[in-house]
Amino acid sequence: MQLTEITFNDAVPVDGYGPGFFRVADQVLHGAVIVTADRATVWAGLEDGAALLGLADEVDVLFIGMGAEIAFLPADLRQTLEAEGIGVEVMNSPSACRTYNVLVSEGRRVALAALPV
Repeated sequence: MQLTEITFNDAVPVDGYGPGFFRVADQVLHGAVIVTADRATVWAGLEDGAALLGLADEVDVLFIGMGAEIAFLPADLRQTLEAEGIGVEVMNSPSACRTYNVLVSEGRRVALAALPV
């Protein structure tokens, strides 16, 4: 098997995560986060759907990490995001981070909204 190192060019990768935090582009952020190709910010969580709607012009797909375990996204939030043209993929946060990293390294228009593990 041949392994290929991922390069991010100017994109912001998720470097790691742990109980209650994410390390994004060598910066530690406590709590939930939103990460796009050019920035990372602390997020108030699922109650702050407005912050996710603000991504509509920047991304095609939003990966939502629900913490250590996968859980359902509130139906009204999913419907609102999809009505704005944002594709939504829900998974646990570790999987969401990995998927985001691979696709952002390819130059895809993706974002990550993740709850801490």
